Amino acid sequence: MTNIPTITLSNGTNIPALGFGVFQMSNEEAEQSVATALATGYRLIDTAASYQNEEAVGRGIQRSGVPRDEIFVTGKLWIADASYEKAKQAYQTSLEKLGLEYLDLYLLHQPYGDIFGAWKAFVELYEAGKVKAIGVSNFTGAKLANFVLTNRKVLGIETAPMVNQVETHPFNQEVEARKIMEEYGIVHEGWAPFAEGHHDIFTHAVLRNIAESHGKSIGQVVLRWDIQKGIVAIPKSVRKERIEENFDVFDFVLSDDEMAQIADLD
Repeated sequence: MTNIPTITLSNGTNIPALGFGVFQMSNEEAEQSVATALATGYRLIDTAASYQNEEAVGRGIQRSGVPRDEIFVTGKLWIADASYEKAKQAYQTSLEKLGLEYLDLYLLHQPYGDIFGAWKAFVELYEAGKVKAIGVSNFTGAKLANFVLTNRKVLGIETAPMVNQVETHPFNQEVEARKIMEEYGIVHEGWAPFAEGHHDIFTHAVLRNIAESHGKSIGQVVLRWDIQKGIVAIPKSVRKERIEENFDVFDFVLSDDEMAQIADLD
């Protein structure tokens, strides 16, 4: 079994460098795909209350037989629950649906609603040991900086997000937001690593040439690029062969020149 490299969050928690997402999956697809992903070797599973498949994800985790302490599970708070009181209730609801006693990472799904009240609840959950790490999702660089500074200077909350999960792929590299993340010690996690099929990503000449030189697929090259950039990628697929292909990215390395060619696609 491949040992997945990890990235250390600001609080010392290790997050796998490659994960598995379940956005827009039916319950049946999510259960089967999560079980398949864990059997393949993935150890990070990313879901959200708004995906409406948490119970299925929980069943997939159980079916896999992989010990809970070997799996890194991410959940997200939806905007309708973005307040101090609702956040605590929503966290408990997600745990019950997943059939778990804790989450490894809990994210504010969007920068809307009472995000400061919700964050206060997140910090309390974290300090009580109910979640191992906390973060945000879909925060631009400016929103992220404002969020951290308002918490610190206005609300007296020193705990900054440990992760920011944003749409990230070769055509949307989040270079400016990443500078803010690095400034505050926040790990960059990327959703939609394959640009949801846009920009002709799977036929793009630059990516195709790099892929051919390594005997790999374009998808594998994109995930390898993420790994070398220190971006946690969470590809999704319901097809066993694609789930396995996306995991087979630890036996080659992109050169500095190839990384530079991909940087130019932003």
